[in-house]
Amino acid sequence: MSPIQLIIKVCGMREPDNIRAVEALGIDMMGFIFWPKSKRYVSELPDYLPTHAKRVGVFVDEAIETVCRLAADYALDFIQLHGHESPDYIRALKTPSSIIHHPSAIIHHPSSIIKAFSIATADDLTKTKDYEGPVDYFLFDTKGPSVGGNGEKFDWNVLSAYDGSTPFLLSGGIGPDDAEVLTSQFSPLTSKKCIGIDLNSRFELSPGLKDITALRKFLNELNR
Repeated sequence: MSPIQLIIKVCGMREPDNIRAVEALGIDMMGFIFWPKSKRYVSELPDYLPTHAKRVGVFVDEAIETVCRLAADYALDFIQLHGHESPDYIRALKTPSSIIHHPSAIIHHPSSIIKAFSIATADDLTKTKDYEGPVDYFLFDTKGPSVGGNGEKFDWNVLSAYDGSTPFLLSGGIGPDDAEVLTSQFSPLTSKKCIGIDLNSRFELSPGLKDITALRKFLNELNR
């Protein structure tokens, strides 16, 4: 956790050595994308998974049983939903009585949920109201051609219209040059509901492979 108390999540991870190197930077969460259409799709279990950073599985309109199976296989701490999942879907995902059988154990449905929303204008924030309660964190990403990883920012000023009670992570085109504006606009002192940031495409050497030098420099500047 950084000194300004923002959660640092790095998403779109896949390569074992890269996973180790990113985790060594002291980040808080690491995301693995289980959407087959993504350039960062994780199709098989890497030889190494983080042991200190929390594991986040990213899904898009996936069957609940598949989500639970992968949550067990990867020992996921969080489920991030990036599609059109309804509040009822999330409640079903979190229902303790809904149990699937897995070779290693009997797995309860995951309990910690991040729901992503594509944001362009303040009107897009109204969609969050139906998800207050069953969701632990929201993630606000840029509305674009893909469900995530577009590498573009939305107008962060629209977040002043957010009046929900669920804390959120900021995503969408955050890059190596954004440390100063993040600490001035989105520290807990100035935006109490923004509790973290999500880093992905603008820190990549290629899809799924993060630039360790760029990440280290950014985190050092954020800490300063």
